[in-house]
Amino acid sequence: MPSKKKISPIDLISTELKSKASRSRSSILQRFFKTAPGQYGAGDVFLGLTVPLQRQIAKQYADLDRPALQSLLNSKFHEFRLVALLIMVFQYEGAKEREDKKSIVDFYLRNTNRINNWDLVDLSVYKILGDFLCLTGETGRLDRLAASRNLWERRMAMVATYAFIKAGRSAETFWIAKKLLKDKEDLIHKAVGWMLRETGKRVSEAELKRFLDRHYRAMPRTALRYAIERLEPRTRERYLAR
Repeated sequence: MPSKKKISPIDLISTELKSKASRSRSSILQRFFKTAPGQYGAGDVFLGLTVPLQRQIAKQYADLDRPALQSLLNSKFHEFRLVALLIMVFQYEGAKEREDKKSIVDFYLRNTNRINNWDLVDLSVYKILGDFLCLTGETGRLDRLAASRNLWERRMAMVATYAFIKAGRSAETFWIAKKLLKDKEDLIHKAVGWMLRETGKRVSEAELKRFLDRHYRAMPRTALRYAIERLEPRTRERYLAR
């Protein structure tokens, strides 16, 4: 009897993701992530899976090799790319040697063109790139990403600093936030405000206020509103009234 053809992990993942697809949820996600022509997520295609379900599938295939990850990242389906990134997070967190972590970071950076929506960035960048840069001190990479013409690479630069914030450091966040204050994209304004808010919450509210005192006049309204969200009401009103 001829031997049965072995099913590849990619086929298994593909079958599992597509079997869990939801047409109604897909329609909602297509609108939520702005996939219409001319919008920031134009052309992205959603199957309609929840993030917890994708994380569960990613855990099952956490040992997936690099070519298979590349295949997932190359997919037109948003969920395929997110599962690949979640697997990379698991692999990075499980790596013991610095060189193994660096290999994952380098692979991540070679695929920034496939990390092309804000959830893909936010669920992966600080856990992989941010953590590695915090570990090694190679913060010049943040500079280069912040100067990119690619919206998602600029968001990566900002959100990657969350790893520094979690380590009790604020300088990197203030540095990248200052570089992006005049960015024209609303998604960057939100990321800047979010990271500033987290700095005030987790590192130092006094440092946040000093940064705001110097730069609030140059900040887009959205960034300012996000940044001051956790300050006491009178202080928030003072910044907004100015």
